[in-house]
Amino acid sequence: MKEITWYGRGGQGAFTASRILGAAAMTGGFKSLAFPSFGPERRGAPIRAFTRISKDRIVDRSIVRNNDYIIVLDDTLYDSALLKSLKENGRLLINTNRDRNYFDDERVLPGDISSYAEQILKRPIVNIGILGMLAAVDPDIGPGEIYKAVTEYMSGKVADNNIMLFDMIYNTYGGRGND
Repeated sequence: MKEITWYGRGGQGAFTASRILGAAAMTGGFKSLAFPSFGPERRGAPIRAFTRISKDRIVDRSIVRNNDYIIVLDDTLYDSALLKSLKENGRLLINTNRDRNYFDDERVLPGDISSYAEQILKRPIVNIGILGMLAAVDPDIGPGEIYKAVTEYMSGKVADNNIMLFDMIYNTYGGRGND
């Protein structure tokens, strides 16, 4: 089972990305479960979301404690203690303008997704962009499935622009070509 925890702030789309990833996994033949964990429900409040992906039925609906991936949409939510909840080969993907050398742990993959989002979306909404980074590093997550899920959850120009952002990030971080 692949387990992912998302850290973001209300309004950044962490739960939306969690659901889109789950929908993409289902399109790819997997089972998935995506759910949020909210504190105070207000824009800007810290939130967590979780995605589980498996070839088998998923019965565990508790929060994820042992992650394959941790995804941080807002670098003010990063704490090196998060790394303790990564599995042995896990990765932490973070939206930040900080250089890789800032992070002491090689499992941290930083990327300035906000700059790309501002360029394409004209807003710092990074949730679909960071899915591009995830798809670039995980062989089980294919662009085609993400495209389909994005167009199911978003419409028209919003979907088109988010797919453009996804592609830009996917290719920047070593995507496998247009799968």
